[in-house]
Amino acid sequence: MTSSPLDAPVSTPGLGTKLAGLVGGKTAASLQKAFGLVTVADLLEHYPRRYARRGELTAISDIPVDENVTIVAEVLDVRERPMRQRRGSILEVRITDGRSGGILTLTFFNQAWRARDLKPGVRGIFAGKVGRYREALQLAHPDYELFEDDQQSDSDAAAWALQPIPIYPATSTLASWQIAKAVELVLPLAAGAVDPIPESVRAERKLIDFPTALQWVHQPSVDSEWQQARDALRFSEALVLQSALLSRRAEALTLTATPRTAGALLETFDASLPFTLTDDQRQVGEEISSDIEKSVPMNRLVQGEVGSGKTLVALRAMLQVAQSGGQAALLAPTEVLAAQHLRSIVKVLGPDLAAQLVPTLVTGQLGAADKRQALLRVVSGQARIVVGTHALLTDKVEFFDLGLVVVDEQHRFGVEQRQALRLKATNTPHTLVLTATPIPRTVAMTVFGDLDVSVIAQLPAGRAGITSHTVALADHPGWMNRVWERVSEELANGRQAFVVCPAIDTAGASDDEGGLVEDPELAGEKPRERASVESVLGVLQNLPVLAGRRIAALHGRMKTDEKDAVMQAFAAGEIDVVVATTVIEVGVDVPNASTMVVMDADRFGVSQLHQLRGRVGRGGHAGLALFVTDAPAQSLARERVDAVASTTDGFELARIDLELRAEGDVLGAIQSGGRSSLKLLRVVRDGDLIAQAREAASEILDTDPKLAAHSALREAIARRLSATEAEFLDKN
Repeated sequence: MTSSPLDAPVSTPGLGTKLAGLVGGKTAASLQKAFGLVTVADLLEHYPRRYARRGELTAISDIPVDENVTIVAEVLDVRERPMRQRRGSILEVRITDGRSGGILTLTFFNQAWRARDLKPGVRGIFAGKVGRYREALQLAHPDYELFEDDQQSDSDAAAWALQPIPIYPATSTLASWQIAKAVELVLPLAAGAVDPIPESVRAERKLIDFPTALQWVHQPSVDSEWQQARDALRFSEALVLQSALLSRRAEALTLTATPRTAGALLETFDASLPFTLTDDQRQVGEEISSDIEKSVPMNRLVQGEVGSGKTLVALRAMLQVAQSGGQAALLAPTEVLAAQHLRSIVKVLGPDLAAQLVPTLVTGQLGAADKRQALLRVVSGQARIVVGTHALLTDKVEFFDLGLVVVDEQHRFGVEQRQALRLKATNTPHTLVLTATPIPRTVAMTVFGDLDVSVIAQLPAGRAGITSHTVALADHPGWMNRVWERVSEELANGRQAFVVCPAIDTAGASDDEGGLVEDPELAGEKPRERASVESVLGVLQNLPVLAGRRIAALHGRMKTDEKDAVMQAFAAGEIDVVVATTVIEVGVDVPNASTMVVMDADRFGVSQLHQLRGRVGRGGHAGLALFVTDAPAQSLARERVDAVASTTDGFELARIDLELRAEGDVLGAIQSGGRSSLKLLRVVRDGDLIAQAREAASEILDTDPKLAAHSALREAIARRLSATEAEFLDKN
């Protein structure tokens, strides 16, 4: 959870009070389980996601299927019918938005008593997971709260109908109105909250004071109140975040690193390269080299397209550090990628440089003898290039002179893990962060505001390019056969292929997103299974069109030596098709692989699909990416797949990805499904505001570096940079 204005010192101690004593133990437990809300401040930060009105019904035709929703609607009619094959009854309540076709059915089993409340004409808020049953939209066993029909004057009734109703992020077990009632109980405690925004900044931006903002965001009387409240709270969040990043950056400048000067090692390496560095590679290399020569630790992010040469740039930096006897550690997210990096480094260095630098692999699954030898090389300084996984972070790994930390695909690692590796150095090591996930300016400014950013946009010459297609099975069920025919054609031309699945076996392949509770006497279809390595491997091994082809599996449950053997055999051309999970998502380099088939492509994010596609077309042969999906046209899942198929420009995809994402799902652990750490701030929408907040934060820190006159902001920053809070800065 990111810090917010509520982290500042407050004159009312009640904001730090545990919720259990104020809202009841059961409700407090539900709030903590669903959203991690423990204190009053936590709950008051749980802002409404939108506002509804009693007199304005939700457009039912626009609500998404298979998602939890909260809507305002009116009861149209109610009917009870007996079950045909078992005892009991079903109560069916149709609700409407008053528009043509806008009807949703509420279904209750053996709860006929609800008909006393759910009468035609009654309006209320209804919440649940939307599904389809017999082509009709349905909420099974929904929660609801009906509006009281007070006998008011016409003017009062009009105001009552227009008053905004806060709709909170909710769950299937904790409804929006239950959260609203809890907020109502604790809101008086916010009266003394102190805003970290300095009064002069608030006045300049014409922002309302902080207690008023909290009152209006949770209990607005008119739309203008919650709009002003959000403006104030959004800027507060941006200011605290940017102040935290700039403070971290300033603190880094006070640390000491060992300067490293390039010499013969780098000159020998550059002279041996069979190609010329691209302009971007050369420029970024010069930026890194200049940083490493200083006594202040480098903190630089290098982002670049798949296959743009980021690892080559990092290797040149390693050689600069090695020149003075220093060591470089490359941290990779998977054992497959770590082993791939080691092989590539040894190959590119050549036998003479490799013998001097002794590149060494450290992973958790090394045998005892190999591990002892590797650790000895590292602690003695013999290994000047060390490649490893999380195993590098353990206490058993000690370095002789760690001068450079390179983090590959850094979104897989948290700040604690990076810090654990840094602490293994005598002086603070230089840090180089690599990502093949292009990051728009606003995201880079929000997430990596404490890092210098370099971009490698150019691709090396000689790449034949990649053609991408969506294989839309919902529209063309017969196209799957053609996919395997295309794979066969590529193999016939001497190429190789990847087939990627979202699951390893059928045991883990069922939909786990929950489902519609249907009439128990009319069971629907079985949950759709994800394509798995196990099932697809079986299919391919029995396809006549692939008869005689060498097909192997690769996934995370395999032992290290098994995975390594498969990848080496594939790289050597001894395997034609590898059926894998996303263990091959990044870094794997097999120039002869021309085809990438992604099964159930709608189950992967835009970034993942782009990364997977980058595994092919890496040599002189044109690449082909086929994204197989049964997601229906115009669905969000299909839009993601179509977007990736439409362009290979990673920076354009990053922009599209932000536009397609749900509002609260931009900066958190996105690829692993984590929630966003931001509250009201959205990088998609708030780029200008973030830039303005950064400028304001910079001005404050320039005139008051220790924030002696800004105690509220200082306290908020301190908490923002605590170990648990700061992890979010390194999540994406």
